[in-house]
Amino acid sequence: MIKNKMAIKAAVLCMLISCGVITARAQENNDGKGNLKYVDTRIGNVGQLLEPTRPTVQLPNQMMRMFPIRKDYLDDQISSFPLLIVSHRLGEAFSIKPSVKEVSAGSYRARMTYDHDLEVLRPWYYSTYLVDDDITVQYAPGKKVGIYNFEFPASATKSILFDTYNDGQAQWKMISDKELTAVETYHDDIKIYMYGVFSEKGTFGIVSNNQVSAGSEVSGKRARAYISFPNAASKNIEFRYAVSFVSAEQAKKNYDNELTGTTFGQLKTSGENAWDKVIGQIKVDGGTEAQKRSFYSALYRCYERPVDITEDGKYYSGYDKKVHDTKRPFLVDDWMWDTYLAHHPLRTILNPKQEEDILNSFVNMYEQSGWMPTFPVVFGDHACMNGFHSTVVFTDALNKGLKNFDANKAYEGMLKNANQATMLPWQNGPKGTLEDFYYKNGYFPALHPGEKETHPEVHSWEKRQAVAITLGHSYDDWALAQFAKKLGKTADFETFSKRALNYKNLWNSKEMFFLPKDEKGNWIDIDPKFDGGMGGRDYYDENNGWTYMWQVQQDIPGLVGLMGGKDKFEARLDLLFREGLGRSKYEFQAKFPDVTGIVGQYSMGNEPSFHIPYLYNYVGAPWKTQKRIRFLLDVWYKDNIFGIPGDEDGGGMTAFVVFSSMGFYPVTPGTPVYTIGSPLFEQVTIDLTNGKQFKMVAKNCSVTNKYIQSATMNGKTLDTPWFSHEQLMNGGELVLVMGPKPNKQWGVK
Repeated sequence: MIKNKMAIKAAVLCMLISCGVITARAQENNDGKGNLKYVDTRIGNVGQLLEPTRPTVQLPNQMMRMFPIRKDYLDDQISSFPLLIVSHRLGEAFSIKPSVKEVSAGSYRARMTYDHDLEVLRPWYYSTYLVDDDITVQYAPGKKVGIYNFEFPASATKSILFDTYNDGQAQWKMISDKELTAVETYHDDIKIYMYGVFSEKGTFGIVSNNQVSAGSEVSGKRARAYISFPNAASKNIEFRYAVSFVSAEQAKKNYDNELTGTTFGQLKTSGENAWDKVIGQIKVDGGTEAQKRSFYSALYRCYERPVDITEDGKYYSGYDKKVHDTKRPFLVDDWMWDTYLAHHPLRTILNPKQEEDILNSFVNMYEQSGWMPTFPVVFGDHACMNGFHSTVVFTDALNKGLKNFDANKAYEGMLKNANQATMLPWQNGPKGTLEDFYYKNGYFPALHPGEKETHPEVHSWEKRQAVAITLGHSYDDWALAQFAKKLGKTADFETFSKRALNYKNLWNSKEMFFLPKDEKGNWIDIDPKFDGGMGGRDYYDENNGWTYMWQVQQDIPGLVGLMGGKDKFEARLDLLFREGLGRSKYEFQAKFPDVTGIVGQYSMGNEPSFHIPYLYNYVGAPWKTQKRIRFLLDVWYKDNIFGIPGDEDGGGMTAFVVFSSMGFYPVTPGTPVYTIGSPLFEQVTIDLTNGKQFKMVAKNCSVTNKYIQSATMNGKTLDTPWFSHEQLMNGGELVLVMGPKPNKQWGVK
């Protein structure tokens, strides 16, 4: 008995010590000013099925980005550290890693084991301990610069290895015993330049024909080099560097502009201050610690992209392969199929000037390339997904009062896309016969199961996505019609208003789904739950017919009418969250890996689903929106490494968390209206850039008290679950009284 008691005491003591260590590590990873202590870059670092988030270190919306290259957070080895993340999930440039062993060709393949508990991950700072080599690595970013600090064992051999990530031509050149320049070719033809300085003098070496040799310069594909430091050198080796897309000379200027007289500590502090400014723009009171961590970590993700690539009043454009002078930021790396739904509307609230700069960048891209972008990245418009959703982004901005871009030139580009560009998924270029068929018949034609593709331009993997194309372009055409109306283009308004109704051509009233038709106008008999090949791409895209049933944000009354009225719409919406998969989960998700965060047939882990829980507000059942939103946030957005239910895509998914946690959401970008959900916090205060504040007060709000009992806007009774963008930007105050049971009468008018 005594031994048992002693064992129990020992176990308890160990547990307390362990908890103390965990708490200390959590605190170290969540230090910082104000709300920064709630930001955890590790949230979502293990993906549900597909892509994890990365613990990106950068300044808000700036091009210098870094994260350790590893499979995901479960991996205990790091392959390398990049000097630059060029584009979100689309590549890096300039690999660097320390070594205490004799340099050989095999050194470049070696992976570095680290200890998770000794890794510090903050938006503005990174540190890790490489346990096998006894090396500590620290990093801090600027706008176009970064500093690495390597702390080697005192008596060890000290070397730093340089490699590339891309297959094009590259060069490493030591121009003095402390200065290094480099060039790496990204995406076939984009030159990225680097200039760097070491804190200690070293001896340069190269790897050529898989052999290590002395030398101060190496060029070619996958060029590799290294620098070794004498034993007498300090154990702390600092590498300060800058990058440029413009020129080698500009890389040196970027270095001088940001790093002259700047220490590692100063760069780290300025980065923390930059993050404090944007994270501190929204203040919340109440809620749980976990809810605050999820909320503010989601807000951090919303500043990962797009990034400003202007350098000293100029920028390199992948849209015409030229360097341009500019007085405004030029921003790239924006995947609009994901971000048009919530990310762009959020930025329109938090930083409308920056959103105008982004739209101005889109106009420049159109002028330089001849097409309005859909997935604008560094190398040009990335042919990805489907739709011309930049049209929705422009219309949303215009209808919310944003003006500092050339609206007429933007309209010219959007009109050209709508009438002359291919609608095929994952393709860029001019239209073909399938588009002509769409313009004439009002739907994108599909193939029958097993029917051979007759149009060689259709992507062999992405297929036609015929229903998704029809629904997506109906929304885009609606947005173009609204833009045309704003510019007084009456004929175009009428034309695109008619095209916006094309979604109705694929509604099958018998099956109660949007279903495909062939070129003869015949229905194609499919199971909308499971047919269509991988990801349903023959007919839908990444999701099945249950998700695409609701893709008519621009005309919700029209969709309600198709379903037979509000009661049937509501019942159908209930069924979405309850309908079974009809097969095993592994069989279903093997075919639909993007459909994660599943509740019935609802997919929280994919962007087309975001607005769906809010649709109850449109049919007299707001309390069901309140119930669903709270449930979905609680179940699928946790403050841990599994806490993002799908591919985050640089703010595409986490903007949903930010909006929904605050208690409202933009169901129809393009319309300056927000619909109300169920806030997590007792009070939310947004500091607007016009000097005003928007406040959302939720009296009695708690985990239990999730239902709205009554509401006022600016002191006046609010009986509908909507308020306007104008009310928000004018510094309105929305007050909700919350309770544990639904008030089924509130918001039904």
